[in-house]
Amino acid sequence: MSRIISYSTADRADVVKLLGAAETLTPRQRRVVDAAREMALRSQRSLDDQNIDWGLTVPEALDHLLAGHASSTAEYAAGAYYQALQHIIDRNASDPYELGVYSKPATFFCAVDEELRRLGVSGELLLHDHLFSGPPEEIPFHIPYPVDGPHIGMFPLAKAKPAADAYRAVVDRMDENLAYELREIIEKLAFEHEEWEYATKNVDWYTQDTIFFSITG
Repeated sequence: MSRIISYSTADRADVVKLLGAAETLTPRQRRVVDAAREMALRSQRSLDDQNIDWGLTVPEALDHLLAGHASSTAEYAAGAYYQALQHIIDRNASDPYELGVYSKPATFFCAVDEELRRLGVSGELLLHDHLFSGPPEEIPFHIPYPVDGPHIGMFPLAKAKPAADAYRAVVDRMDENLAYELREIIEKLAFEHEEWEYATKNVDWYTQDTIFFSITG
């Protein structure tokens, strides 16, 4: 089954601050949570239509995260927690864009990383581990990992241009089966850098620092 990788940009700290903040939400945070709750309800209706039961609904998972825990013992609760967290990210983030559709994203990005590493690209600029990194480590409680997805990943916006430049310098020496997709990724990373650079210089309230990836399918 193909997996869709989408991405958006957000302030990592804004996402973390909401987890456990149920009793202390600011008016702005409450608006974010209300919007995330609407998304959670829509997600749950879609799951119900597909007869998918994680043993914990997405709205319930959202309430748990806002209360500061992910303590459900349901076998597939991790999926609900990651879906709920994705909605929190989405409501703090820019509009989402599609990175690509991959039949086996882990296999593809492992192959890309191996080629890039062979051609001298620094390990800190490679994408695979970032795509599957999971949520911010600053979250003050453990959120179980959903083996079958959905998955969450992160990449620092400050590394978008260095990564794009490093990839561009070697992409013409790569196997074309990998290079075609990588050229698309290069352009997207370069665009995100340009947006980030402009905003950090010209928008007083702008604090976004992270590209958040979402892998679904």
